Amino acid sequence: MATDTLKSTTGAGGASASGGLRRLLLDNGALTALIVLVIAMSALSGDFLTTDNLLNVGVQAAVTAILAFGVTFVIVSAGIDLSVGSVAALSATVLAWSATSAGVPVFLAVLLAIATGIVCGLVNGVLISYGKLPPFIATLAMLSVARGLSLVISEGSPIAFPDSVSHIGDTLGGWLPVPVLVMVVMGLIAAFVLGRTYIGRSMYAIGGNEEAARLSGLRVKKQKLAIYAFSGVFAAVAGVVLAARLSSAQPQAADGYELDAIAAVVIGGASLAGGTGKASGTLIGALILAVLRNGLNLLNVSAFWQQVVIGVVIALAVLFDTLRRKAGATPVAGASGGKGKQAATYALAAVVTVAIVGATSFLHNGSSAASTPKMGLSLSTLNNPFFVQIRAGAQAEAKRLGVDLTVTDAQNDASQQANQLQNFTSSNLGAIIVNPVDSDAASNSVKAADKAKIPVVAVDRTVNNAAVDTLVASDNVAGGELAAKSIAEKLGGKGKIVILQGQAGTSAARERAQGFANGLKAYPGIQVVAQQPADFDRTKGLDVMSNLLQAHPDVQGVIAANDEMALGAIKALGSKAGKSVSVVGFDGTPDGLKAVEGGTLYASVAQQPTQLGKIAVDNALKALQGKKVEETVKVPVKVVTKENVAGFSG
Repeated sequence: MATDTLKSTTGAGGASASGGLRRLLLDNGALTALIVLVIAMSALSGDFLTTDNLLNVGVQAAVTAILAFGVTFVIVSAGIDLSVGSVAALSATVLAWSATSAGVPVFLAVLLAIATGIVCGLVNGVLISYGKLPPFIATLAMLSVARGLSLVISEGSPIAFPDSVSHIGDTLGGWLPVPVLVMVVMGLIAAFVLGRTYIGRSMYAIGGNEEAARLSGLRVKKQKLAIYAFSGVFAAVAGVVLAARLSSAQPQAADGYELDAIAAVVIGGASLAGGTGKASGTLIGALILAVLRNGLNLLNVSAFWQQVVIGVVIALAVLFDTLRRKAGATPVAGASGGKGKQAATYALAAVVTVAIVGATSFLHNGSSAASTPKMGLSLSTLNNPFFVQIRAGAQAEAKRLGVDLTVTDAQNDASQQANQLQNFTSSNLGAIIVNPVDSDAASNSVKAADKAKIPVVAVDRTVNNAAVDTLVASDNVAGGELAAKSIAEKLGGKGKIVILQGQAGTSAARERAQGFANGLKAYPGIQVVAQQPADFDRTKGLDVMSNLLQAHPDVQGVIAANDEMALGAIKALGSKAGKSVSVVGFDGTPDGLKAVEGGTLYASVAQQPTQLGKIAVDNALKALQGKKVEETVKVPVKVVTKENVAGFSG
C-alpha cells in the first residue's frame, strides 16, 4: 500500500499530468464511454447527429432511466430489485382500468397507480427485512405476481389510456418530449434523496456495512422498507410514462426492463456490492444503452448482434469498475464532496464532445442523398419462423427492386418497436413497413411518420388510430374460423378439444382466438375443455399440452394459434398425434408443412408469409414513388392438408 501511495504522489510534471488524466478517466469512466460512443456514432452515421434523433435518444432512455433511478436506491443499499418492470406494467394497468372500466377520476387513478407501486415495494421490503428472504428471491416472486395481476386485471388485452394522461407521451411546444422532462425531474429527486436526505445517507451506510449501520443506531429494517417503497414509486412513474407513449396499458409491457435498469446503474458506476452509486451515473448508464440501441439501429446492425454488443458493454462496465477500484479511483458516492470539481468535469466533457462531434460532422457534409430508395421494416419478432419468412420475402424483393432495406426485431416489445419506428422516422427513410407488436401501441409512432410525410405500410396486422398507406395482410379472424371448421369437420362435428392461445395481449392472439370462437359456434357438438396460452412458443406448447393431457386424457382435437405451438403439442401427444388426436396449426411454416406432410399435423391455416413480405415492399415502393396503392391488399389464407401440401408454397 505504501508503494502504491508513493507512485501516485510523486513524479515529474509530465507524469503527474498523465496520472491526473488517468485518474480523471477512471473516476468518470461512464461519462468517458458516453462521449466516445456519441463521437463514434456521429462519425459512422450522418443520421445520428440531428435534433430529432437526439431527442429520440432522450425519449428512448426515459423509461429505463426512471426505473434505474429507483433501482439505484436498492443497489446502493446492497440489494436488488427484479420486479420493477412488472410493477411498472401493473401500475399502468391499474391506472388505465381505474380511469376507464371503473370510472374513477383520472387524478385518483394516477394516485392509485402510484399507490400500487408503493404497495409492491413495501411487500418486497417486508419479505426481505422481516421475512428474511434474499432480495433476489423476494423480488423475483413479486415479478411474477405483479405480471400475473396485470394480466388478470386487463384480461390479457391492452387498455386504452385516458387522453388526459396520454399527453405525458407528447411534446411541449411541438418539439420537447414530455418523457424527457419527467426523466429529468425524477433524476433530480433521486439525486436529492441520495445526497441531501437522512434516508439517502442511510442507504450508503447500509450498503457499505449493514451490521455497522445497525450498531450505529440505524433502524435498518425500516430503512429497507422505505428503500423498496421508493423503488416501487419510480417503477410506477416509469409505467405511466411508458403507457402514455403507447397510448395504452400493455399487460406485457416493460418485460425484461429490470435487467436494463440494473445494467444502467452498474454501467453508471454503482457496485452490486453496495455502498456506491449516484443518480448522475445512472442517467449516463441509461443514455449509453439508448445511444447504443439507437446507433446500432441506424447502422442497420442485426437485432441479434445488438444483444451481443449490449451484453459485452455490461460485462466491460463491471470489469472497469473492478479495475477502477484496484487503481484506487475515487469511490462513486452521492455523499462525497468535490461537487464543484464534478460540475467542471461535466462542463469540460460537454465542450470536448461538442467540439469533436462538430468536427466529425464535416465527414457527412456534402454527401448527397443516394438515389437508392431506403426503407425500414420493423417486425414484431424474429424468434418465430412465420416472421422470419416475412423478412426473407421482403429482403428478396428489396434486392430485386434495388431497395436498401433495414430490418429490425422488436422482440414482441411494443415500446422497443416504438423506439425503432422513431429511429426510422428521424433517419428520413423513404418508406416504413411495420408489423405491429400491438395495433394500438404502434399508433403514436406511425402518426409521427405520417407527420414527417413518410409512407407507412402495415403488414400482417393493422395499426389502429393512425393512417397507413396500405395494409398487406391475411385475415386472422377468418383464418381462425377456417381452423375451427377444419377440426370440427375432421371430428364429425362432435368431440372434445383444447385450444392453445398465443401470447396474451398481442393482436394476433386476440384475433385468432376470436376466429376460433366464431367458427365453433356452428358446431355445438364440439366441446372446448380447456384454453391456455403458450405464447406462440414450441417449448411452451409442449409443456402446456403435457399438463392439459393430465386433466383431459380423452381429448380428441387441438387448435393451436400458430404452428410452433402445434408442433409442441404434437410432441406432447406422441403416438396419439395424427391418429386418435387431430391437431390444427396456423401460419404454414416450413416445419408445420413438413408435419402436415408426415401426417402428425392434420392441417395448417397458411398465410403465405413470404408473399406478405414481398407485397409489402412492392407497395411501399409504389407509395414512395407517389403511385396509387390499394387501401388493403389481402393475401388469401389457405387450409393446407396432406392432400394439397405438395403443391403449396409459402
